[in-house]
Amino acid sequence: MRDTQKILVGKIVAPQGIRGEVRIQTYSDNPADFKKFHVLSNRFSAEDFKFVREIPNSTVIIAKINGFDDRNAAETLRGTELFIGRDDLPALGEQEYYQTDLIGMTVNQRGNIIGRVVCIQNYGAGDILEMENGDMVSFVGASVDMDTKTIYVK
Repeated sequence: MRDTQKILVGKIVAPQGIRGEVRIQTYSDNPADFKKFHVLSNRFSAEDFKFVREIPNSTVIIAKINGFDDRNAAETLRGTELFIGRDDLPALGEQEYYQTDLIGMTVNQRGNIIGRVVCIQNYGAGDILEMENGDMVSFVGASVDMDTKTIYVK
């Protein structure tokens, strides 16, 4: 699977308990989506991933990875990124897109090209486009032209 066909949906952030479970910071709209995701990783196979439980009012879930059976083994998974295949995502409607579709787009502010998007950050006050030159600009109120691959920001 090409990297452009993989969508980052979470990251293992810590071991949980002594039996090898891990805490996963989820990036999906609903952490319970991990119950049905076919999780891809460079550290284990999709068949080894098992959703255990949600943490109420949190974007963190608990999971078990077969073959990582104690806290020390689970610790080695810290930082592991978790992906799903793009084909596993719901179909989009007209004028809809996933954040990953914005990566690489040109950003236009008041008629001037100010950069190309390399990632999207969110520190709690809305999405921020980070550009290749290190500049950041708010995505709030932006419009996206998928045909020209341009994002128009205020």
